[in-house]
Amino acid sequence: MAMRYGYIGLGHLGGHLAASLARAGFPLTVYDLDPKLAERHVKAGARLAVTPQELAKEVDAVVTCLPSPKVSAKVLDAVLETASQGTDWIEMSTLGRDDVLALAAHAEARGVRMLESPVTGGVHRAATGDITVLVGGPADLLEKHRPALAVMGGEIIHMGPLGSAAVIKVITNMLAFIHLVADGEALMLAKRGGLDLAKAFQAIKASSGNSFVHETEGQLILNGSYDIGFTMDLALKDLGFAMQFGRDFGVPLDLAGQTLQTFIRGKAQYGGGAWSTMIVKLLEDALKTDLRAPGFPASLETSD
Repeated sequence: MAMRYGYIGLGHLGGHLAASLARAGFPLTVYDLDPKLAERHVKAGARLAVTPQELAKEVDAVVTCLPSPKVSAKVLDAVLETASQGTDWIEMSTLGRDDVLALAAHAEARGVRMLESPVTGGVHRAATGDITVLVGGPADLLEKHRPALAVMGGEIIHMGPLGSAAVIKVITNMLAFIHLVADGEALMLAKRGGLDLAKAFQAIKASSGNSFVHETEGQLILNGSYDIGFTMDLALKDLGFAMQFGRDFGVPLDLAGQTLQTFIRGKAQYGGGAWSTMIVKLLEDALKTDLRAPGFPASLETSD
């Protein structure tokens, strides 16, 4: 029999990951606080559960993609009320290492094993099933769920024991936010220097100064939509994890600390629900100079 999965958390990222499971034909039950987010999954053949408890009692593995450790803990408590011993939990949220270890211990005390598998590469790559999956946990549990992870993502990297994927995921996000602020400054230099921004974008892309963030989020800056599907609040959460790791591991994080302060200003200016790419708008507003160029997409999910 096919492994039965339940997916909880159908937001910008989780919605795409769950959709990949449904398209691949896995028996799927879904739940979200907003039932409207489940509509496309139900149309694809998934069943909608009314509560996490209802979902947990009818699946072999529960997958979660949630906004914070507090929410993950709350959902796990609900799942453990009805999950059978031997149920697996695949946590795809971005958490701190201590959160992962504490939640895993809580789950295992009730007979539920945990695999952490946060993803990286952007929401647009989750939509195409090509996002990178970072795994922490027992190798046998990874192999058990590799077919499901393989349809949700592209490259699967087993980082090691539980907690290891949390560390590398935070590192990759930290780098992305630093690169984002830097890319905004670079594009502004080009604009104020009188350069054609479309040509400047291509020149940077073809240079040693290129980055994944420039190639992706740089397009959304030049379009003006900023629509990356990732919020200021989530960026601040992840930068907070990075700073905590810096303290825990004795590593000074000067650039990350400065970037954190920039995002605090961004949230104060535009709100925690604003797209994280709008951090560049702080510079645009300060200099009263928009970074716009024709020919760039409003969404990476619809771009080539």
